[in-house]
Amino acid sequence: MDGGGRVFGPLTGRKPGGSPRPRAARAAPKRRRLSAHRPAGRFASFGPIATLQRQIDRIVRVAEHWPRYGGVAATAAILLSSIGFGIVRGGHTPVVVGALADMRDMAANAVGFRIAGVALTGHRHLSRDEVLAIAGITGRSSLLFLDAADARARLRANPWVGDATVQKLYPDRLAIDIVERNAFALWQKDGQVHVIAADGTVLEAYVSRGVMALPFVVGTGADTRAREFLGHLDRHPALRDQVAAAVLVGERRWNLKLKNGIDIRLPETDVPRALDQLATLEQEKKLFSRDIVMIDLRLPDRVTVQLSDGAAQAREDALKPKRPKPKGGAA
Repeated sequence: MDGGGRVFGPLTGRKPGGSPRPRAARAAPKRRRLSAHRPAGRFASFGPIATLQRQIDRIVRVAEHWPRYGGVAATAAILLSSIGFGIVRGGHTPVVVGALADMRDMAANAVGFRIAGVALTGHRHLSRDEVLAIAGITGRSSLLFLDAADARARLRANPWVGDATVQKLYPDRLAIDIVERNAFALWQKDGQVHVIAADGTVLEAYVSRGVMALPFVVGTGADTRAREFLGHLDRHPALRDQVAAAVLVGERRWNLKLKNGIDIRLPETDVPRALDQLATLEQEKKLFSRDIVMIDLRLPDRVTVQLSDGAAQAREDALKPKRPKPKGGAA
């Protein structure tokens, strides 16, 4: 203390050898500063504004740790996704895939994998160009990227092709061997005539000149049952040559329509016996040259024949009793 009653203290706030300064002399603690974006008050941590602030804080923290060039990558991903969505939604996927495949094949052809020769065997009905088109092989195709399994599946999907093999002979040769189905019969259903194979597979939906002489079958189910029935009919060549069509009735039994218009009704079972009987009657009785319209063989113990209208009338007239001629002149 100096002469004026003043007391000097140390810079540290304590007197030398004295007690600490009183509590009231200590610096008051700093008050927590309220956020500029957070409203003061009892409910500052609740409500939509506080929720929005927390979401913004999360985004800021994520942005602080975002990798370098992350924004560029995200933008590119968004653009590519938009382009892909537009391609799919607009139905342009096949076009884009085809263009990419062409670019890939061009690169392979440039380094020596162009298909320089194709050895094709087994084709008779299908032409060479048709086989290559079915297999998906064009002048731009490369041997390196040709899918042999897919080409084989494409060929086997064609009705005329029963089986096929595709071999890639590097660097630039291709071998294709196919086994074609044979046209077996003509099948009519609902007024439409198709060319079918022996197993009933429809080969063509139209009839060309080369198949006009094939057997003709009609009716639902006749396509799959034709081979068995025509096999029985082939045992009688003379009878088979006079048949214009074989009609499957109710998917149960067959009728024969002869070229001269006679209908022959066959039984549902034991068809070989009925055909043997019919061939014998034709050989012995010459039924097909008679004036008849129908022969019914459905009953095993009898044969029913229906005469034409003219023949029936002539037979009726022939069976009528003849009136005796009157004697003498008129009364």
